[in-house]
Parts: sequence; structure tokens; C-alpha cells
Amino acid sequence: MNEPGPTIETQAGESPVVTEIPRHPRETDSWGEPEAAFSWPTTNIVLFLLTLLTTTMAGAYMAGADLSLLSPIQSLMGLASGLSFSVPLMLILLAHEMGHFVVSRRNGVDVSPPYFIPAPFPSTFIFGTFGAFIRMRSIPRSRRAMFDIGAAGPWAGMMIALPAVIIGLQRSSIAPLDQAGGGLQLGNSLLFLGLSRWILGVDPNSVNVNLHPIAFAGWIGFFVTTLNLLPVGQLDGGHVAYALFGPRHRTISRLFLLFCALMVFVPLTIGRSYWAGWLLWVIILIALGLGHPTTFDADTPMDKPRRIAAWATIVLFILTFMPVPLSLAPAGPPPNPGDKIFQVMERIDGPNRAHHTPNIIVAPRRHFI
Repeated sequence: MNEPGPTIETQAGESPVVTEIPRHPRETDSWGEPEAAFSWPTTNIVLFLLTLLTTTMAGAYMAGADLSLLSPIQSLMGLASGLSFSVPLMLILLAHEMGHFVVSRRNGVDVSPPYFIPAPFPSTFIFGTFGAFIRMRSIPRSRRAMFDIGAAGPWAGMMIALPAVIIGLQRSSIAPLDQAGGGLQLGNSLLFLGLSRWILGVDPNSVNVNLHPIAFAGWIGFFVTTLNLLPVGQLDGGHVAYALFGPRHRTISRLFLLFCALMVFVPLTIGRSYWAGWLLWVIILIALGLGHPTTFDADTPMDKPRRIAAWATIVLFILTFMPVPLSLAPAGPPPNPGDKIFQVMERIDGPNRAHHTPNIIVAPRRHFI
């Protein structure tokens, strides 16, 4: 899933995938305030509603609903079961894009409202969406403005994703570690792992955690943050790297592109799990270009508060980063009845919670939906 940052029009066309900025200012670029009057185009509203529908359908399928045009009343009732997934997910995506939108407008950048991308076949594409983007029709004047716009989206999205994970984990259930049925495994970031340990009171790598749809939506929010904050090219993280490091962002961009490739080839070589999606990102980013255009004022460095905020944004990327975000576990052999896999476990609140860790077999990344 790709949830891109703001997209800026170019002379050759527009990019619907990640941020695209004119390499040089044009005579038509506007540096003044955008027009005060603003209205939401019909296209944006329709795409938002379609994406709400596809994400709700995805949530309903995960809940086991049977959606069919042959049973419209039953299908409508089944759709309601998907709202606990679609509503928090759409709020996260909307907050992310509106963060870019509001800050862009405040900096006098002409920008479109968000375009949401619905995913076809929600029963197959379990997220129900390919993200959202906005189009910027003029470029920020300075590195400071570029940082403000680039970082606003991930931080705004996290303001919704973080409580979603906390609330969702409180409603998630824990089961014995059992790989017999296989299933979709979600990767652990440092932030998600820490929240799981705190809220569930156990090591989430040691049990099956059946995520509540709200928690799954929050996990996607973390994943979206990770992808957007890759310090490559013209992603949100690329904007932050350009604003913070200036011309050195080119070296950082290329090093992280190599890093993405190594996250596939190294585990493949040593027989460990990997996510092939990193190779897709390598191809996309190479196709779109690894450089970052120069703002009108490229010499004025960021002030101290913004430098602190930029390093905090880098820390956010580290906390949400997942080397293997998604993996499909094949069905394994059933557990040996003689093995002691799982003790009776109940959630223990309070300071003694850490002393009630169950005696279980530890296996990494065992979050099953």
C-alpha cells in the first residue's frame, strides 16, 4: 500500500504516486497566498466516498461478512461490521493529507484537496485503498516551508493512528501460539511492539494476537508513516532530509535506496524472511527520480525549533519502521499434545503485570488477523 504525500504538478504531467515537484520554478508558479475562496470538487468527494465504501467492504470481509448483490439487505447489514475498520483508517488517511493541505495553504502554496484511491476487489486487497495524495500547483519558497509541509502529514496521521492502536489493542484477544492454520502476519515496529507489551501485558512475539479492526487500522497508519518517511527522493521523508541536510540529501537518498534492496537480498541469501515489496519501492523510486528540486530560497537553514522537530521526525520513522511489514505464513503442523505451549493467561493490570508472563514457545512476528 502506498499512501503518498503531496503531489506537485510538472510541465510533463502529474504523478499520482509520490510527491513530484518542478525541478525549476516556472513563470506561472505563484508565490502569493492562494485564493481565499475554496470548494471541494465533486471528483474528490466521489473518490472519498468510494474509498470509504471499499475500506468498509474490506473490513466486512475480514469480519466474515458475506457481501453479495443477490442479497442486498443482508449485504448492507454486513457492511456495518466493516465500519470499525474503515472509519479509523479513513480518519488516519484524511488527517495525513489534511496536514499537508492546511500547512501548504498557510505557506501560500496553491494546493488541491486530497484525492483518495479506492482499491478494487476489497476481498483481495485487504486494506481497501491505495492511499491518497494532494496536488501542489506551486512550490514552497524555502527549506523551512518545505519541512513544515512534508512533516505535517505524517505527524497529523500519527495523532489518529496512535490512539487507534491503543484503543484497538485493548479490544484485541490473545490466543496460544499455534501456527497450524497459517495466516497473514503483521510485522512489529518498535512502537507497535512496545504498545503491545504495555497494553496486553505479554510478549506479543510469543502468542497469537487477534487484532481488533481498530488496531489493524492503526497498524496501517504506522505502516503509512514508515513508507512516507523513507528519506528518499520526493517522499515526505525526502522533504525532511532536503530541509535538514541540504545538498547531502542526494547521498542519503541513494543510500536508503540501497538499504531497501538489501532488506530483500540479504535475508533471501541467508534464508530469513523478507518483504518483496521493498523491491517494488526501489523500482518506483528510481522511476520517479531520487533527486529533490531546489526551493526558491535554498540557502537559509532551518531554525533550531525546526531542526529539533526534524530529528524528532527521524525518530518517528525509526520507531514505526518494520523490515518485514507483511508476510503470509503457510499452515504448519499442529502442536504436539505433549508440548507445553501455553499456560493459562489473563490480562494482569498493575505493577506486577510483568511477573505473569506465560511459559510459551517464542516465535517472531506472530500477529494474526
